[in-house]
Amino acid sequence: MSRRPALTDWLRAVVETPGLTALRDPAEARRVLVDDSLRVLPVLARFGDPIVDVGSGGGAPGIPLALELPHREFVLLESQRRKCLFLERWAPPNARVVCGRAEEQETDWAGVALAKALARPPVAVEWCLPLVRPGGAAVLFVGPAVDVGAVARAAAQLGGGEPEDHGGLLVVPKLGPTPPGFPRRPGIARKRPLA
Repeated sequence: MSRRPALTDWLRAVVETPGLTALRDPAEARRVLVDDSLRVLPVLARFGDPIVDVGSGGGAPGIPLALELPHREFVLLESQRRKCLFLERWAPPNARVVCGRAEEQETDWAGVALAKALARPPVAVEWCLPLVRPGGAAVLFVGPAVDVGAVARAAAQLGGGEPEDHGGLLVVPKLGPTPPGFPRRPGIARKRPLA
């Protein structure tokens, strides 16, 4: 099966399945869920596998990226069982679904962790960076009002380096192993952000 029909079918399923997205217009859904996801492609070329989509939800950015990069290994990490079942139906062969919370996963194993519409950036970096091994990075999809300093302060406590802004993609390098005490228990990052 070629990538385009698979992508079109997945996008239709995301829009038609209640609870996955508020987007109903197919053109707008393509722009937000596909085109916006694919803009991370040049950044991914710098890092190894696996690529973990944290809080994958309906599969963006992981599924469009996995379809575009069939030679790369993807992990779609999602904590809600209902969404995991959806992902299992639509994940391409190079993407495996892991149903669980980021805070409960092993540390220092991924080449890159992606966060799109996951949480406020300092919280998202705390959920993503512990998954990444040194030499990799967390990549956050962010808006123009992002507080890069807050992300940098959180990253510094997690073995991360100074964030680089790539036009709405904040690339946070992982410099060293995840320090003891991280990740914190589920729910703590949102209640008491590091920054």
